[in-house]
Amino acid sequence: MIRYALPALLLAAVVQPVFAQNQPSSSPQSSSQQPTSSPEALEWLQKIAAAPQHYNYVGTFIYSSGGDIETSRIIHLVNEGGEHEKSEVLDGAPREIIRNNDEMKCYLPDSKTVVTEKRWLRKVFPSLLPQPLTNLDENYVVKKGGQERISDYLCQVIMLEPRDDKRYGQKLWVDANTGLLLKAAVMDKDQVVEQFVFTELKIGGDIDKELLKSKYLAQADRWRTTNLISSSTGSGKLGWEIKDPPRGFRKIVEMKRNLSDKSRPVSHIALSDGLAAVSVFIEPMSKKISRPGEGLYHSRGAINIYTRTVSDNMVTTVGEVPPATVMQIGNSVTSR
Repeated sequence: MIRYALPALLLAAVVQPVFAQNQPSSSPQSSSQQPTSSPEALEWLQKIAAAPQHYNYVGTFIYSSGGDIETSRIIHLVNEGGEHEKSEVLDGAPREIIRNNDEMKCYLPDSKTVVTEKRWLRKVFPSLLPQPLTNLDENYVVKKGGQERISDYLCQVIMLEPRDDKRYGQKLWVDANTGLLLKAAVMDKDQVVEQFVFTELKIGGDIDKELLKSKYLAQADRWRTTNLISSSTGSGKLGWEIKDPPRGFRKIVEMKRNLSDKSRPVSHIALSDGLAAVSVFIEPMSKKISRPGEGLYHSRGAINIYTRTVSDNMVTTVGEVPPATVMQIGNSVTSR
């Protein structure tokens, strides 16, 4: 039954609101009744979000969740043309992502496929924080911790503790000199849900642009190309709404998206609390396909998926948030 959620998961397993907009606060409590964030810690978050736009770096990092471990190599160049990046998964099935600013190409040699898309909701470590950072103090208490060494760099520890149980916390280790994120852990109270960490890293110095080219470039001319084209729409134009999102989560965009195995675009609504993001995909049921099983599914790490049917439409909710959050959002999707 989980196979019905995989197209949405392909896009949303790495959701991140890089286009979050400023929104008014709707917190039911006054600021005097809530724990306050450290202004210095909030400044560190701004440094983390901005650092990839200012520094070259080359490194190897590990993603871990439970018993799963994946190693990747990343090359990141900043020049007059903006940000250019190549990241390559070194374990298991080969996968390579080439990014030029917000234009991305993912090379999948096993299936001889090239997937192209805009970086609407895609994040690649260490560029994990959205720009601009908004509403964080409303939903998280941001604290400054001690200092630790990561990959031979002195790092400042920053902690984001959720103000309720609708979102995960985060613990960040940031290079004290550049603001570059060197380690990041998603936390469910004291438990690490998933973690990224550099095991080898060089910050600064010149980078040969040839190193940013895909090693599959020549053969990829004969591969199948899938363009995950998206087009944003005005608010409410899709004909769907989220009636009861958890406190702090607001709609940030509505769009139509092409998914790799769908013959027509799928409606997509994205919500964010300023850090975490949740995607809702709405697709009319086909008479040729049996009705999917409804329920909650867990992917790797912090990603949870919830599916249900509404008025002969399959609604798939995906996000790096606790199970109760994707269920609340998914259950509040209604047709206008």
